[in-house]
Amino acid sequence: MKSFDTSSVVESGAGAGNNVDDDCREKRTGTLITASAHIITTVIGSGVLSLAWAIAQLGWVVGTVILVAFAVIVNYTSRMLADSYRSPEGTRNYTYMDVVRVYLGGRKVQLCGLAQFGSLVGVTIGYTITASISLVAIGKANCFHDKGHGAKCSVSNYPLMAAFGIVQIFLSQIPNFHKLSFLSIIATVMSFSYASIGFGLALAALASGKVGKTGLTGTVVGVDVTASDKLWKSFQAAGNIAFSYAYSVVLVEIQACIISINDDTLRSSPPENKVMKKASLAAVSTTTAFYILCGCIGYATFGNQAPGDFLTDFGFYEPYWLIDFANACIAVHLIGAYQVFAQPIFQFVEKKCNQAWPESNFITKEHSMNIPLLGKCRINFFRLVWRTTYVIFSTVVAMIFPFFNAILGLIGAVAFWPLTVYFPVEMHISQKKVKKYSVRWIVLKLLVLVCLIVSLLAAIGSIVGLISSVKAYKPFHNLD
Repeated sequence: MKSFDTSSVVESGAGAGNNVDDDCREKRTGTLITASAHIITTVIGSGVLSLAWAIAQLGWVVGTVILVAFAVIVNYTSRMLADSYRSPEGTRNYTYMDVVRVYLGGRKVQLCGLAQFGSLVGVTIGYTITASISLVAIGKANCFHDKGHGAKCSVSNYPLMAAFGIVQIFLSQIPNFHKLSFLSIIATVMSFSYASIGFGLALAALASGKVGKTGLTGTVVGVDVTASDKLWKSFQAAGNIAFSYAYSVVLVEIQACIISINDDTLRSSPPENKVMKKASLAAVSTTTAFYILCGCIGYATFGNQAPGDFLTDFGFYEPYWLIDFANACIAVHLIGAYQVFAQPIFQFVEKKCNQAWPESNFITKEHSMNIPLLGKCRINFFRLVWRTTYVIFSTVVAMIFPFFNAILGLIGAVAFWPLTVYFPVEMHISQKKVKKYSVRWIVLKLLVLVCLIVSLLAAIGSIVGLISSVKAYKPFHNLD
């Protein structure tokens, strides 16, 4: 086993060579394709299968309008954030907090960090729960196929959560975003697979004559829901749609991986912000198409009784093998998505520890080891211990709080506005020196206000749902 020091990863410019970029960091390999894959991995989650429920709460008109409107808004603000990647003097910013520090500064940096890392931690815990739900659905689908749809089939979530955690312990040793491209591409294929299966099943059911009762305004008060439920669920549905596009939380980290020099031509590649804008547009357009197809066809099939997720909530029972495959695709996708959200957490802590204890061999030394089947790998003992500890933490929290997805809805409501709308708009105003009270300034401020209202209403809806979940809470109880 060989070891070498990485405590000073050439920040000054000394030692630049074939393996480092123009800023003397590890050479970037990100492209339009990998950036798009990272975004799609982040955005298209199993929540795409719950959009039929969201449209059922809002109705054909409002539901579809909100889907398209937030696609436009998020793509617009993401373009602003992409333009803020470099400082006015041209230097790169590697994290969202770095960007906010350059353009806004002060307490807003701490607010950004709180919102970003609170959201990232919440998502990793939530994905552990969601992956186990999909794996449980596989066991139940097989049971229902063998014993009938009315059979009492129970499958424990906890061994499956533990298995998901074990996989994440190994994958968490992938050192950084630069090395995640293969995982994101696999996750993207998986997300398209289960979304297509869900859409196909709904379309087949619709073609066979299964048409649900739908309406322009969605669920009917006094028939499907009470007046209060209609209000809270509408808030929650609007928030779910808005949050389903939120990838700003990792946009800067993705952009920091985009290649700047093409080794084949020795010429500069397109500026990172232009590549990122194209990736955002491609990813959001693709995502919106899937969202509309799955949401609208799902609502047409199930009507106002649309389930929260028509794969894991058994909107369909047959063909069971296809539903098993779709749920397996969800689990594989979440394995990759977990890493995309966890990497900024890992790197933030590791950077701080490297700065605090630069002389510690435990923290800074990289060891080269030959591992069977994997070949030569670089191991850092601090990275091994810290990342393993974090994965264990997120897995245990998921086991203790099986209703954590309700908490995640609240976290999403709180974090969506500052990360996706407020900071990008404020940095754009600062960067472009938009004149106060000009038409452009007023329009941007109105956009911020409207999105704040949506976030607050969604937070209220999430709190109501959280209260219901807490009332039914049983520690270490299966999520049946």
